[in-house]
Amino acid sequence: MGDFGHELWFGVGLVPKAAGGERLVRRAVMAEEVGLDILGVQDHPYQPSFLDTWTLLPMLAARTTRIRLFPDVINLPLRPPAVLARGAASLDILSGGRVELGLGAGYFWDGILAMGGPGHSPGEAVEAVEEAMVVLRALWTPGDPVVLQGDHYRLDGAQPGPFPPHPIGVWLGAYKRRMLELSGRLADGWVPSSGYAAPEELGGLTKIVDTAAENAGRDPGDVRRIYNISGRFSSLSSAEFLNGPPAQWAEQLAELTFNHGFSVFIMSADDEYALKTFAAEVAPAVRELVGKERGGGKGSVAGAGGVARASGPLDDATRPRLPKRDLAALTAAQRANGRRLVQIHDHLRRELAQIRDALEQVAAGQSEAAALRSMINELTMRQNYWTLGSFCASYCRILTAHHSIEDAHMFPALAAADESLTPVVERLEQEHEVVAEILTGLDAALVAMIEDPAGLAEVRDQVDLLSNVLLSHLAYEEEELVEPLSRLDLDI
Repeated sequence: MGDFGHELWFGVGLVPKAAGGERLVRRAVMAEEVGLDILGVQDHPYQPSFLDTWTLLPMLAARTTRIRLFPDVINLPLRPPAVLARGAASLDILSGGRVELGLGAGYFWDGILAMGGPGHSPGEAVEAVEEAMVVLRALWTPGDPVVLQGDHYRLDGAQPGPFPPHPIGVWLGAYKRRMLELSGRLADGWVPSSGYAAPEELGGLTKIVDTAAENAGRDPGDVRRIYNISGRFSSLSSAEFLNGPPAQWAEQLAELTFNHGFSVFIMSADDEYALKTFAAEVAPAVRELVGKERGGGKGSVAGAGGVARASGPLDDATRPRLPKRDLAALTAAQRANGRRLVQIHDHLRRELAQIRDALEQVAAGQSEAAALRSMINELTMRQNYWTLGSFCASYCRILTAHHSIEDAHMFPALAAADESLTPVVERLEQEHEVVAEILTGLDAALVAMIEDPAGLAEVRDQVDLLSNVLLSHLAYEEEELVEPLSRLDLDI
């Protein structure tokens, strides 16, 4: 129990009322524009006044470019998991790797039964969720046709695919012991809501999740935590949870990170003021509080020094190279780990391209500014710069997390399994340090740009440097590691 050091995400929760369809799209676009990280959309297929969630999500994906898409949470009894796997992977492909999947056992059973769904007992509902997780992950993993025989779901030779471009997390909505234990044993994340689990109840629920994870041989930190929240902004502080000024909200949410490991907060926002206040005042304040507690002060890199240090270790001529073996001799199942590394890298490449697009949009806004009235132009430009800064910072955190996972798990496992890989692994670890230094320089340039828009040129230089170094690093890593990852039987 406690802070697991995960990246903090902040988002908005949408109730998909059919009467306000266009408003939902505007709210999603605004959430991205103000720098939020994730969109949560409820799923109640039995509710005739609601839009269908899996019809709404592609529309939101088409109108946004960066923000994550999160069914919060899918009503499993009315969503066959094999079809759900195809749909989630398809949306992840079309959105550029932005999908996370919340999964629920079912709650409003009268509505589920009215729609022809199954009438599960509580125990059967949990069993169905566990089987569905097996189905989802099997169809997202390259390999042979899948045969599964469960009490609730079966696959009789289903071909895996399409494959999501990033590992889609499966997050379980859970409050009762068996679902909490399942979250700890098998899920990527746990999703309670403040309306059903008040802050003072989270300690007991968290303990069940963490204990189940440990009993299954997992680190409790492997289970990320989303908290769906609601509240009211006011000028006066109060003893109530999320009823007061933004600073009080920040303190209370940071405490949930410190005490229970929550790293994602999705707010139900009924108006634009609340959404903008949450993004502009609460989210940065929580990040600052958590960053201080983690001791995460960031240094800066002088531009020329950063470039000089980066160019040396990434000199392609000095990189260790290994003899190559034929991947065609391996089975599809053996090649899965290598393919997954490429998929993750492809996601990072797409994100980098999006940063470049954002830079061009900001640059276009700067040249157009002279033709606009001063005050209107200043407000527009501030928003453009602020959004670019939030997007770049989010990318930096994602990239850092990816490299940290490789350094802590994948690289040691490879070197232990094949000693000849040690020089390559050591070189890749050195290059991670170079990339980390460039990210620090980019972060410093973004901060300066937000204070002074003339700093856009320095941001462009830092992004160019990051692009050159990162693309070279990813290509080298794939060239040397895809084959051994496929050949060696590693538990990573």
